[in-house]
Amino acid sequence: MVFGVLKDIKEGEYRVICTPNEVKSIVAAGHKVLAQHDCGKMAGFPDKKYVQAGAEIVETMEEIYAKCDMVAKVKEFFPVEYPLMRENQILLGCIHPAGHPEEVDALLKSKCISFTAEDAHRWGSPNCEAAGKQGALFGLESMLTINGGKGKFVGGFAGAPRMNVLILGGGVVGQGALEVLFGLGANCTVMDINVGLLRTLLTRYNGHINTMLCSKEAIAEILPGIDMVINAVKWPKERKDFLIDKEMLKTMEPGSVLVDISNDEPGAIESSHETHHDDPRYVVNGVVHYCVSNIPGAVANSTSIAYASEMLPMILSILNNGVEKTCEKDGFYRRSLTSYKGYLTHEETSAIQNKPWIKPEDILGIADKQLDFAPPATVTRSNNYYK
Repeated sequence: MVFGVLKDIKEGEYRVICTPNEVKSIVAAGHKVLAQHDCGKMAGFPDKKYVQAGAEIVETMEEIYAKCDMVAKVKEFFPVEYPLMRENQILLGCIHPAGHPEEVDALLKSKCISFTAEDAHRWGSPNCEAAGKQGALFGLESMLTINGGKGKFVGGFAGAPRMNVLILGGGVVGQGALEVLFGLGANCTVMDINVGLLRTLLTRYNGHINTMLCSKEAIAEILPGIDMVINAVKWPKERKDFLIDKEMLKTMEPGSVLVDISNDEPGAIESSHETHHDDPRYVVNGVVHYCVSNIPGAVANSTSIAYASEMLPMILSILNNGVEKTCEKDGFYRRSLTSYKGYLTHEETSAIQNKPWIKPEDILGIADKQLDFAPPATVTRSNNYYK
């Protein structure tokens, strides 16, 4: 098969889905690789490295789409790409389909086969770890007086107290933020709805962090004493309420910081909206908001290496074994199937966009096979099946 590595075009996105190391593995498996010119340049991987790895460099994304059986990138697909998608072509990226109806419409119209990478991770995405860790550092940067923050140092000084940080969500993102902030001396509180997870974190940190069950009421109780909030909650898209509303921000000291790493719209934070690296901050009710949607892009070399190595098994499985066998053998890859030759196969997207869907195992004709299990990607359910 011919595999194409696209250059990402999202503003402020510098990562690449495959580094030269992954290209070597794909070529060694007997496939041809086309890499778009400068696809890895900003992550530290110039074209010559791809050539040395066995890839052919092509100038444009139009050539990639026209010549490749499978096309991959880091982020979602943009309107300029929609006319280039072809029937039966395999597309892989962080599509975030439930939040992008026009993108989904284009995928369905093209009759391509698409996978949304964010649902394919069995042990969590390295991008989530990077978002948590780097997001915490951007939060500390936002706390600086020169950036509009209250100017409180994370670990305090002799005679000056350390920061009080509230982390909403104890998953991979939240744990990444906790690791950085605790290591730098912050007084950390983690909220989650999973008591077992809170117990595990409390044990891991030898009781030196605070843990609480997450609710709007609990947040409101402690928010006035919090210097920085890290939001790492994956908020169900059908919910219309908030964990933190705009009025609650008024109880925080001016210059406090809110980092919305999850950054869903709508999400858990009423005052949150997407920003970009060139203008990352804004202020609502005295609280400095940092809401960049692709934080991992700021550390493009490390995140590309980590992410590409995790995505390689999925890419090789599709190239070597085909879509059906890949989805049969790995339930996480199966649940990430988003569209298949004109049919929607993503449950959350069906529920949020009120579109009919079909289960991947049914459209692929593998329901009678011994399928690898994976839990649903989200709590959102849909019974809106194709008639």
